[in-house]
Amino acid sequence: MTQEELDALMAGGLDDIMDEETTEPDTQDKVDSSVETKQETAPVKQEKESEDNDIDEEFVKGYRVNPQTAWPPPPPTDDHKMVNQLDDVTKDSEKKATEMFDKLDVINGFFMNAESSCGDLKKDIDKNIEIFTTLSEKFPGVDAFLEALKRNESMKETVENTIGDIQMGQDEIMMAMDMMQYQDIHRQKIERVINVMRALSKYMSSLFEGRIDDDKRVSSAVHIVGDTTTENLVSNDDIEALIESLGNK
Repeated sequence: MTQEELDALMAGGLDDIMDEETTEPDTQDKVDSSVETKQETAPVKQEKESEDNDIDEEFVKGYRVNPQTAWPPPPPTDDHKMVNQLDDVTKDSEKKATEMFDKLDVINGFFMNAESSCGDLKKDIDKNIEIFTTLSEKFPGVDAFLEALKRNESMKETVENTIGDIQMGQDEIMMAMDMMQYQDIHRQKIERVINVMRALSKYMSSLFEGRIDDDKRVSSAVHIVGDTTTENLVSNDDIEALIESLGNK
């Protein structure tokens, strides 16, 4: 190597060092600008996320279940959670069934009291019939005794019919209570359905369980070769990410 080549090499090395020193401030400026850009874009993203949440809330409020349409599915609110709804059904039905049993029991108590009162009244009428029968036999010429005897006999028949109706009402109440037992059977069936649904939910959760947290996964591609519905679709997030990557270069 000649002296001229060595001088040229040294001169080139110094130029490279000078270039590196001059480029360092530019690089720092780019880093600062990228940080500022990220800080500026962060509130924008938060605002857009809040707007998306508002849209979702409006969708939830305006959603109505329509059996004729398959899409979109019901949002996972408390009104559409199946297990919650079935739990409410079993709870409310059991509560109402207990109240119904109590009411029927109270009505049956009224019937029993009425039957007892009618029984006492019948005893008094029997005594009256016995007395007027004796009087009408000893005094056959007195029509008042015979008329009183007939009225008491008619009254006795009415009381007996009333007692029969009360007993039939008690039988109907017992039949209604027996029918209400089916409500408990229906509750047990619904509880079995709930247990099966919960078991399936746990099974599906364990089946699709992964070792990587969802927040650490790579986001899905918006468009893949072969897709027909997203060929010309580019999301706002993709545009912002592209602009941000260009600004960091």
